[in-house]
Amino acid sequence: MLILEFMAVAVSAVYGSLMAARARMDFVGSFTIAFLAALGGGSLRDLILDRHPLFWIGQPYYPITVFIICIIVPFLIKFISRIKPILLYPDSLGMALFTVVGTKIALDAQDSNFIAVLLGTITGTFGGVLADIVCNEVPSLFRPAPLCATCAFCGAWIYVFGAMLCWEGPLLISVSVIFIVIFRIAAVVFDWRFPSVRQPD
Repeated sequence: MLILEFMAVAVSAVYGSLMAARARMDFVGSFTIAFLAALGGGSLRDLILDRHPLFWIGQPYYPITVFIICIIVPFLIKFISRIKPILLYPDSLGMALFTVVGTKIALDAQDSNFIAVLLGTITGTFGGVLADIVCNEVPSLFRPAPLCATCAFCGAWIYVFGAMLCWEGPLLISVSVIFIVIFRIAAVVFDWRFPSVRQPD
């Protein structure tokens, strides 16, 4: 799970750094957005579960990884003509990895299945929410937009049901992550979304 969590941090940091570059932020802004995207959801999960220290304090190479990625990404951006189209891929993979990690941590804490799924969804999505807010954007989670949290929510249930069936760890992780990534990309490509609760007058 540490390897899985490290991958989630790294991929989400790339996503946050690309978001900051798209908003034309400097290095401090890039590190802030990448930090929130990579570590925000897991921090909120740990606070809810009263886990101490927070996961990135207990594993101090996580914020160091975010810092290094923020140094590297600007050198790679000059080879990318448009940033927005590629944001979907690190966003989807980071969300999927963090969702599985969060769900497993909640299950290991003896939480109920539904609570574990909620905490997995929070872990997978709220880093992006915090990054969107700091970038002065309404998070896609809270407005009519291609499905995001729903993908994490469904993928977390797959992990829970697989755990109940005693599937082996690597198989269960792979199935859950692949499902979330494909679901999220398909939601964006085919514009699957929920309607707004109240339609405009």
